[in-house]
Amino acid sequence: MATNWTPASWRQHKAVQMPEYPDQQLLAATEKELSSYPPLVFAGEARGLRGALAQVAAGKAFLLQGGDCAESFAEFHPNNIRDTFRVLLQMAVVLTYASKLPIVKVGRMAGQFAKPRSAATEEIDGVSLPSYRGDIVNDIGFEEASRQPDPQRMIRAYSQSAATLNLLRAFAQGGYANLHQVHAWTLDFMGRSPWAAQYGEVAKRIGDALDFMAACGINPETVPQLKGTDFYTSHEALLLPYEQAMTREDSLNAGEYYDTSAHFLWIGDRTRFEGSAHVEFLRGINNPIGLKCGPSLEPDALLRMLDTLDPNRQPGRITLITRYGHDKIEKHLPALVRAVKREGRQVVWSCDPMHGNVVKAPNGYKTRPFDRILDEVRGFFAVHRAEGTHGGGIHAEMTGQNVTECTGGAMALTNENLADRYHTHCDPRLNAGQSIELAFLLAEMLNQEMKERERAAA
Repeated sequence: MATNWTPASWRQHKAVQMPEYPDQQLLAATEKELSSYPPLVFAGEARGLRGALAQVAAGKAFLLQGGDCAESFAEFHPNNIRDTFRVLLQMAVVLTYASKLPIVKVGRMAGQFAKPRSAATEEIDGVSLPSYRGDIVNDIGFEEASRQPDPQRMIRAYSQSAATLNLLRAFAQGGYANLHQVHAWTLDFMGRSPWAAQYGEVAKRIGDALDFMAACGINPETVPQLKGTDFYTSHEALLLPYEQAMTREDSLNAGEYYDTSAHFLWIGDRTRFEGSAHVEFLRGINNPIGLKCGPSLEPDALLRMLDTLDPNRQPGRITLITRYGHDKIEKHLPALVRAVKREGRQVVWSCDPMHGNVVKAPNGYKTRPFDRILDEVRGFFAVHRAEGTHGGGIHAEMTGQNVTECTGGAMALTNENLADRYHTHCDPRLNAGQSIELAFLLAEMLNQEMKERERAAA
């Protein structure tokens, strides 16, 4: 357990990217109300994820983390939750089949409501208002009343997260994730993607294997793993009043605290600095945690951060999520990998190829060119191959909806297509076809890594 830490000790540190609530009494009352609510996730589940991530750190599994850039109240619908879950299942099947590794599935879901912003205010036509910081804080509508931070929105975010988690648990354990359903997971509009046929071929091979196993007496009734899967949730721990209100002491281990808003929390690039309130909060919770690593992070600063967040060097505790940009990753990442390897730390290395590759299209839309996303992924694996370390995960903003927010890919979306179905509340996301295409690229690289390991062991 962390020393000199309480769930509220972050309040004595520098807090950035946090809203200024005009009604402090209402904020305090909301925090008190939330602290009396049931946990959304449980300590045992978080410990289970930590154990699974320890396998990733050891090179025996792979982390697939994906979901919305920012969840919204307006787009809350069971079909949207199902479709994103379904794409993650498809990606996991492709990765498992190619790499022969277990895939640890973590959604950016059921809590990804708060967003950091580059400026505290936004100006349109000479009118300046507080920036939109996610539906848990304020509303995206550009009106003075909408943009005022409202603590009661945390209650709605909690309720939506609870409903989302309830549905995800039902999907994961209630038969929807049964491997025999692998053919049924393809979304309707995926038929237009060239990758649909390749996914169909993988699904057929898996079906043949399952038929053979059934003939041998191995079926979902005798092997429960065939009819369900473990699925975890995650979000950026940005709005600390909410995170503190959701933190509970473990009933089985006195003195151990878990943030029960999600299984996995991470610190963003903007809140990752020494003396940060966000670092202070996350150092004391026992959930597995992530740390975004961008171009400004030096190796010595990373090692000091690891000493703070993981003094006991617990495998599965830390996931380092790199986010550089396609043209910077091979320049900056090797120094961090070497420093962490030299210290003998067992961390999960995961690639976020999204955040460093945002551009503005001529028509004003923010987008992410798919070829740049793939280039960053290739660079990530190239660095780990060169350094003899395990590129252990992918962290992607994606959706099961048929959106047109990232250009390129096999479906050849152009800047002109962006306006067709640009639905994101914040940053552009991969659609289902692009997500499956990314999974096949990852599968190819993981397959290559496995073959190199086999050669080295021979």
